[in-house]
Amino acid sequence: MNTLACWAGSFTPRVSLTPDTLLLEIGSCLRLLGGLEKIVAGARAGIQAQNFTVQLAAAPTPMAAQWLAQAGTGALSLDASTLRRHLEALPIAVLPSKAVASLTRFGAITLADARKLPAAALARRIGVDSLQFMARAFGETPDPRADFAFPDQFALSLQLPASVETAAGLLFAARRLTSALAGWLAARQAGVREITLRLLHSQEETQLVLQFADLTADNERFECVLRERLERMSLRAPVESLRLEAGKAAFRPDRNRLLFDDAHAGQDAIGALLERLTARLGNEQVYRLTLHDDHRPECATQRATLFEKAPRNEPKTWPRPLWLLDRPESLAEVDGRPYRHGHLVLLAGPERIESGWWDGGESGDNATGDVRRDYFIALSSNSCWLWIYRECRAPGGWFLQGFFS
Repeated sequence: MNTLACWAGSFTPRVSLTPDTLLLEIGSCLRLLGGLEKIVAGARAGIQAQNFTVQLAAAPTPMAAQWLAQAGTGALSLDASTLRRHLEALPIAVLPSKAVASLTRFGAITLADARKLPAAALARRIGVDSLQFMARAFGETPDPRADFAFPDQFALSLQLPASVETAAGLLFAARRLTSALAGWLAARQAGVREITLRLLHSQEETQLVLQFADLTADNERFECVLRERLERMSLRAPVESLRLEAGKAAFRPDRNRLLFDDAHAGQDAIGALLERLTARLGNEQVYRLTLHDDHRPECATQRATLFEKAPRNEPKTWPRPLWLLDRPESLAEVDGRPYRHGHLVLLAGPERIESGWWDGGESGDNATGDVRRDYFIALSSNSCWLWIYRECRAPGGWFLQGFFS
């Protein structure tokens, strides 16, 4: 039940448990989640996706919702008059067995029959507790319930009904755990960048670390990355149980659904695509560029995997173009001025870059080594802004390094 209680956090942070019932307080979030029917449909689909059978009902009181669900009525009652009608039609079998036996001797069949009897005499016959149960169900007395305490750290295990020998066959079972994780994160308004799925064999375990491009609580992203990883692995031994553990969860406040859904949806889609490519191709095949603390333009950026933490380098005081040439282009010099389809007008500079003496002996196509250059921002005859430099060492000359957008 704890797994389902965590899953229910996707709907509401207020969840209560009984031995056979999961109670969700949804009155405060009806409008947010699109109304009662949409919530019921989402809850039914989510529970069935985890291979559970379910009986759902809704009522203004927890006892009424519990009885209506256990009786399989499927009733959705939001007001007192509708609630009374549904409850009075219930059989007395919803009450404790001692009360049922006493009421049967009176010829009572439904709760409506039982409530027609004098309250004092009824209390003597069936007990005060049973009478209180009915009063709570009909909303005549309070029915406080203890809220489920969501754990501070997420770590849930699942014993498989039989050993699984193929990794792909584990996805269906793991869905229960990822759904619970998504609900736990929603209840805490948090997200994670990393989760760990442990595949427990009889004498060892296989560990799968799943990483994400940004903070997420989206179960579809969890399942997508997990599917890619499982479909590309082979098991050393049959799996007997699973354990899902979340990395450090960070606060992730809900976004404004009216103003920013489209923008954030695009960001989430890009993140999900990068995660899927990384899971399919490997960490080293999907990378991004990050700043590197080096004045030389050829060395000022470096590759980093999607999940490496980018260094926090201070921005350069001088502007830099986004487009650098693979190799600097040699420029002609006409009348003492750099020339490219016409004379270039120097707008800013010089900026002296003199660095790299420590690796001056390196060799290869990407060798940079010691550089001594004076950089300028120049304007071409067709109004393009260029980043050019003059080589300070013999034989000198002008070169084009990049283009400003």
